[in-house]
Amino acid sequence: MTKLPVVSGKKCVHALQKIGFYNKRRTGSHIILRREDPFAQVVVPDHGVLDRGTLRAIIRQAGLDVKEFVDLLR
Repeated sequence: MTKLPVVSGKKCVHALQKIGFYNKRRTGSHIILRREDPFAQVVVPDHGVLDRGTLRAIIRQAGLDVKEFVDLLR
């Protein structure tokens, strides 16, 4: 099992944009991303470091596993 990386909200958004997510809107310090096909919507806090549980939930909601997400960070 791949270890969960330590990333910021901006890095997470950038990685998800590589697989078709786009900025739907921003509310305060939260960025709402959406992908049409297959449909998925995730909320990413724009924090310096995302908590492990929050990052794991974002990865799961995006339909990825940790290894796929780590590959997107490169």
